Amino acid sequence: MPEPQGDTPRQRRALALARERLSRLDPMLVAARAGVPYVADQGQGGFWRVPFLGRVYRVSYPEGSVEDIGTGKPPHHAANLILLHYLAQADGAPVAGKWMAFRELPDGLIYHRAFVGRVEPPLVSVFGQRPERLLHAGRLLGGMALTFGDSSVSVDVLPRIRLACILYGGDEEFPPSAQVLFDAAAGHYLPIEDLAVLGGLFVGALCKAALRIEKDSIDVTNTNEG
Repeated sequence: MPEPQGDTPRQRRALALARERLSRLDPMLVAARAGVPYVADQGQGGFWRVPFLGRVYRVSYPEGSVEDIGTGKPPHHAANLILLHYLAQADGAPVAGKWMAFRELPDGLIYHRAFVGRVEPPLVSVFGQRPERLLHAGRLLGGMALTFGDSSVSVDVLPRIRLACILYGGDEEFPPSAQVLFDAAAGHYLPIEDLAVLGGLFVGALCKAALRIEKDSIDVTNTNEG
């Protein structure tokens, strides 16, 4: 299947630059720094296997083409670019084990307001009245429970980028609220612009997982009643 080139000249240029940058790197060194396996072909090329939000992607070297190993289809532009940038920027820093708000990341204040507006409303909409759904959705993405708020989960969205989602269910005085946190090492793997997009993709994946759980539950109920 042909690799997506982006919908705009700017997107096509961004993909071309990311591929060119990645093609100049040692693929085995990239694999070690990014925490992913590299499979060499008989020729000079090969590919990395990169888990990302519950899927596994094949990223070819030196071409930099990306496809979902399960479906054979390429990801959308944002995910495509994040995967290429992750491999190219990875420096091998371990997960720090320290949580940071987006505004606390390097240059995070610049995009903080837009980031909050992107990630918090959908979380509150989907999970605000049923915080327990967040943990179930996170587990579908390979996540683990945390002890923050009324419900919280951490997910390794990429091998060395860990994100957390915290939900506060609210009460008679305060409405529900949500927050997305980043492991402090995230900036070693993606620039702040990509981390903002990554947060949105993380939230979108959680919301889709919750809807899938609800649909499966309805289907099981209907089957039992039938």
